[in-house]
Amino acid sequence: MRLLSFIDKSGRAGVGVLPKAGAQEFVDLAAVSKDLPTDLGALIIAGGLEAAKKAAANAPASAVRALSDVRFLPLIPHPSKIVCMGLNYADHAKEGGHARPEYPGLFMRGPSSMTGHLEPLIRPKASTKLDYEAELAVVIGKSARHLTRANALDCIAGYSCFNDGSLRDYQRKSNQWTIGKNFDASGPFGPWLVTPDELPAGGAGLRIQSRLNGKIMQDANTTDFLWDVVETLVLITECMTLVPGDVVITGTPAGVGYARTPPVWMAPGDTIEIEVEGIGVLSNPIADEK
Repeated sequence: MRLLSFIDKSGRAGVGVLPKAGAQEFVDLAAVSKDLPTDLGALIIAGGLEAAKKAAANAPASAVRALSDVRFLPLIPHPSKIVCMGLNYADHAKEGGHARPEYPGLFMRGPSSMTGHLEPLIRPKASTKLDYEAELAVVIGKSARHLTRANALDCIAGYSCFNDGSLRDYQRKSNQWTIGKNFDASGPFGPWLVTPDELPAGGAGLRIQSRLNGKIMQDANTTDFLWDVVETLVLITECMTLVPGDVVITGTPAGVGYARTPPVWMAPGDTIEIEVEGIGVLSNPIADEK
């Protein structure tokens, strides 16, 4: 199943179900059942994914809408936390001058840093050093603490694409990366949640790319993770409880802009695409902050 978060021309937010990959229409769940939450995070918290699947399967024609008639919201509009991994691909660590880490770099993003599919990724007034990072996103479906290798995948609601847009000069202003990773509308998230039954266990073996104006910049596979999805969830839940609707961002491979000679920065007029095999393409134009 594939689900999206949208806002229509009247300003109403909702959750949609895409009938199949590549479809240009979706089922507006609010038009099928008034009992289902209209926020995807809330739907997951309520344990409503199976109910959403059944509702979409029995939807009348009047509940079907065109994707072109709505705007995409960040997939999970209001997560309680977004936990991000740094240096989770050996080639990316090497290109940045880092040794293979003994423990993953972890940092947090806030909800205001996200934006939706096809919405502008904003280059802020403070910096022009805006970089891209193609990443696999994991959305949590059940509360999880002290996970093990045997049960870690049981807590996953689904997977999506994420672009960990980074202001590199701000990222390096302190020993913590947080400030360079939290500019408003710098982290595109979407276009849809793909449930685990449609993908290999743990999102393993998926090709991942970034393309800037159609040119391939990053091209790797999730088999290249230093810490795979299972290991990542085990490590994070040693520290904290992951709750439904939380998001885990799993790191980016080599090929980012700052490591190139000369560096490549995204600028207004550019289009950046993130593609994860089996999930889809997350596309965003670049625009300056107003």
